[in-house]
Amino acid sequence: MAVVIAGERSGVGKTTITLALLAALSRRDTTRVQSFKVGPDYIDPMFHQFVTGRACRNLDPILTSEAYVTDCFQRHCQTADFALVEGVMGLFDGVTGKDDWASTAHIARLLGLPIVLVINCSSTSRSIAAIAHGYTTFDPRLTFAGVVLNRVGSDRHLELLQDALRPLNLPILGVLRRQDEITIPDRHLGLIPTDELPELRSVIDRLAHLSETCFNWDILLPLLSTSRTDAINHSTDAINRIPLHSPLPIPSSPIRLAIARDRAFNFYYADNLDLLQTAGFELVEWSPMRDPSLPENIHGLYFGGGFPEVFAAELSDNQAARRSVKAAIAAGMPTYAECGGLMYLCDRIADFAGKTYPMVGVVPTEAQMGKRLTLGYRQAIAQQSTPLFEAGEIVWGHEFHRSSLTTEPEQPLFAMQNYEGTMHQTEGWQRSQVHASYLHLHFGNKPKLIQRFLQQCQHYLVSGLAQL
Repeated sequence: MAVVIAGERSGVGKTTITLALLAALSRRDTTRVQSFKVGPDYIDPMFHQFVTGRACRNLDPILTSEAYVTDCFQRHCQTADFALVEGVMGLFDGVTGKDDWASTAHIARLLGLPIVLVINCSSTSRSIAAIAHGYTTFDPRLTFAGVVLNRVGSDRHLELLQDALRPLNLPILGVLRRQDEITIPDRHLGLIPTDELPELRSVIDRLAHLSETCFNWDILLPLLSTSRTDAINHSTDAINRIPLHSPLPIPSSPIRLAIARDRAFNFYYADNLDLLQTAGFELVEWSPMRDPSLPENIHGLYFGGGFPEVFAAELSDNQAARRSVKAAIAAGMPTYAECGGLMYLCDRIADFAGKTYPMVGVVPTEAQMGKRLTLGYRQAIAQQSTPLFEAGEIVWGHEFHRSSLTTEPEQPLFAMQNYEGTMHQTEGWQRSQVHASYLHLHFGNKPKLIQRFLQQCQHYLVSGLAQL
């Protein structure tokens, strides 16, 4: 069926273990490997896709629902030979800390999957038995396939760990020694994305070679095989079918949506892009860094998140692209921008050194980088109508940024609160047909948002044709 790769806490190496397993599986002849990531993260899934060649799917019951998570997992396993789920944070770390809702444990229970527990063995020996015993007995509803021992220092160290674990009858599914030469660099929002790492292929090759000997494949391969999903009652892809009830006539020409995609903008959920296509959009990728203008014959704009602050100079230097975007928005083109996309639409971006760079200039404020990390789930209520929302609609989203705006809107787009309901704020800009917000959204289980966006783009197309 699949296994869940879980860490006893953040930073124990579960992403490295996951990539090593995916790399080894992907090198088998005619193998199709499907990966999943628990939670709202964008960057780890980029590494999964780099290794497997297939889009990684996020499993997040807050941004979507338990039903959507189950459907997503089952549907994408059907076309794969092996499947693997990478967890988030520590195994039992939920959204509030008071329970394990939206944790790795929650997803493992929901999908009925066995867990492979990754333990950081540095600076411990016999105590590892207490760690393993505690994790494997804390919730009797969970099933554990075994453990992976990471950062083992020596043969003697391994002997001590094996002796300590033997009474637990818990299989050791992998042993990785300290691999200081195999590292993936990071920066202020986590790992550096794959497009910026020209040496990544050699790192993955070394992980694949290493994994052939450091894992117990006799046990792992049957667990990872999706042939065991025969017992699952596969759902249809009804969630992926979005009924369209547009008051506008369906135009004979396709609705073309320009997707900003390059090193500056690459935070997109694979499901979002799939759902947009299913709804009737033709997705047209372009680069605000390199391309001199928007693609021809488009009817909507989508700017995802990313790192515009890192590439602010290149974005600013491409004045022709900035003018093209500003002109399209001035003409009424429906535009959805989140986080990095919001920053690009601002007057300026100020980087960590305080140097400012002109941007599109649609949102009258400056995005300034700072040390403070804004992170967490948000329940948002639309305060006005936008290309995606009717006023009063409620949605769950996720914030993850180190920038802030120097000017707040007089009429904010969202009234928001955190998951616990202890923090309240307003946020986001709505100007003409622009929806610009720090809030990242997953469209799974939210067909109305895509319906409305498609209708707005249809209206733009029909209006444009009527004026010719």
